[in-house]
Amino acid sequence: MYRYLILSLLFPVVTACSNISDLENRFSPNPELAEQQEDVTQSPLEIPNSFPDTIPQYSNSEVQEVSENLTNEKGLIRWSSSDSIGQISEFYQEQFNRNNWEISQPFNEENNTLIAQKDGLEVQLSFLSASNGNTDYSLRYQTLNGSTASNTEEKPTSSQTKNDNNTNLENVPQSLKSYVADVRQLGTVNLNNTDNKTVKESGIINRRTYARWLVETYNKFYDNNPAKQIRLGVETAKPAFSDVSSNDPDFAVIQGLAEAGIIPSPLTGNSSASLFRPDNPLTREDLVTWKVPLDMGKGLPQASIDNIKETWGFQDTTKIDTKAIQALYADFQNGEQSNVRRVFGYTTLFQPNKGVTLPEAAASLWYFGYQGDGLSAEDVLSINNE
Repeated sequence: MYRYLILSLLFPVVTACSNISDLENRFSPNPELAEQQEDVTQSPLEIPNSFPDTIPQYSNSEVQEVSENLTNEKGLIRWSSSDSIGQISEFYQEQFNRNNWEISQPFNEENNTLIAQKDGLEVQLSFLSASNGNTDYSLRYQTLNGSTASNTEEKPTSSQTKNDNNTNLENVPQSLKSYVADVRQLGTVNLNNTDNKTVKESGIINRRTYARWLVETYNKFYDNNPAKQIRLGVETAKPAFSDVSSNDPDFAVIQGLAEAGIIPSPLTGNSSASLFRPDNPLTREDLVTWKVPLDMGKGLPQASIDNIKETWGFQDTTKIDTKAIQALYADFQNGEQSNVRRVFGYTTLFQPNKGVTLPEAAASLWYFGYQGDGLSAEDVLSINNE
């Protein structure tokens, strides 16, 4: 009897041990499954060979994203690092200074973007976030004014630049020659190069080219004042216009103008302006609508057709768009520095839909400012020479 009792007490223990062993076997890792998981693990992203080797790279970082169609002239790479924003920004500012980059916008508490240029290549270092112990940042780069990122490219001598600036000035109207000559010396316009053959042959500038001239010239005026500069759009931004994708060569400047509210777009509440039409001719109406807000440094004032009749006295006032009416009214208040006076001279017809010639477009960029507070291209050249 005692023997039976002892065996009955031990038996459940043995059974329980057996069950635990089975349970462990059920939940133990499957060697085959583990091998499969290792096989599907993604390899870390690598920096493409086309990424310019002149751009410094922070070693303690991992590539998170690489833009499509990245080349040595244009691209964006996003990184993540366990180091702080301060450590990363200090590294880049030191590297840029050591390697003779020109820092047009240093990193500080107010600006989370550092901008530097060298040999026609512009780099924007932007910090996206700093959380969970990691710092995410992006490096966006592009060549400016048709330059290349090659270190072997020779810069033109001052005499070459002077000769280039005087090329074809005989085709410029006498009244515009001095303006055009000054602006061309800034290196931001090229009267021999537009992006549409038809527009080039007719002597009329297209919208994309003027957008690029406008941004690059305006930013050149304020090289020493980054707070006034127009920020270029980034490739990861949602395009403001359905016909200007992030792959467009002028996306950065067109997107930048839209995001700054300079040109009408859905971002400014103009739902009918969903298309930019980059290769269409620039009209007189376009020119004043885009240029005058940069002269004023603020939004356009309210104005009516009667205001234009009382000031400019144009006979075709009723044909002018509302935004252009506002721009023209503000432009009249700018006195002798008015764009209409400088570019088109005395006229009783504005002809809002008439195409703007290349010399007219360049002359409009000779001065930025309002009611005596501004700079001319001549002023900028004098400052640079000093």
